[in-house]
Amino acid sequence: MSIKIKELPESERPYEKLELYGEQNLSNAELLAIIIKSGTKNETSVQIAQKILNLNDTKIDNLNFLQNLSLQELMQIKGIGKVKAIQLKAVCELSLRMSKPSNYKKIVVKEPYDLAKILMSEFRFEKREIAKIVVLNNKNQILKIKDIAYGGSNFANVSIKDILVEPITMKAPKIILVHNHPSGDSTPSEQDIQFTNRVFESAETFDIQLIDHLVIGDMNYTSIFSQMFSD
Repeated sequence: MSIKIKELPESERPYEKLELYGEQNLSNAELLAIIIKSGTKNETSVQIAQKILNLNDTKIDNLNFLQNLSLQELMQIKGIGKVKAIQLKAVCELSLRMSKPSNYKKIVVKEPYDLAKILMSEFRFEKREIAKIVVLNNKNQILKIKDIAYGGSNFANVSIKDILVEPITMKAPKIILVHNHPSGDSTPSEQDIQFTNRVFESAETFDIQLIDHLVIGDMNYTSIFSQMFSD
């Protein structure tokens, strides 16, 4: 039979350890144990938390895999019922929302990274391809970011009409296209590049300048314009 949490020295109990030393000094298992709260007859909450961490079948040693675990997968672990599984999913969603900027408006896009750093965390756990349009003013300040298409695992089906309606309505002079590659590889496809050219030409007809098209991978990005104009 395992040692119970309350039988451990106070300095080794997750709650007390956080209070004494701060949350940054707790292991991933200890932090999860605080959310789980209680263990089972045979296992402590820390041991159950370690079982959750063992579900990581990726080669990357971080907690991002938690975002993709379903309630059913979590509930397969003895000691994790529906309530605890829901609590864990809620914490994952909170962390994702906290990573998003609270107010992107008026942010100035001077270079591709200025925009990529805003969106990389948001796209990180997406299994679908999502296309967005970023509308800017003459000073390259962000006026609006809007989803314009959702796809499967392939390039989102985006119509040029859907792209241009927003800047035309807002009478905005500049736009940037953004879409993600769920594979994690931000290398643009030939289709991406050809589509960028078509949007660029169509936008010019309405005196709207397409200033870039970013492809977002797993915490990496590629500027299609940088590739096009460097060739």
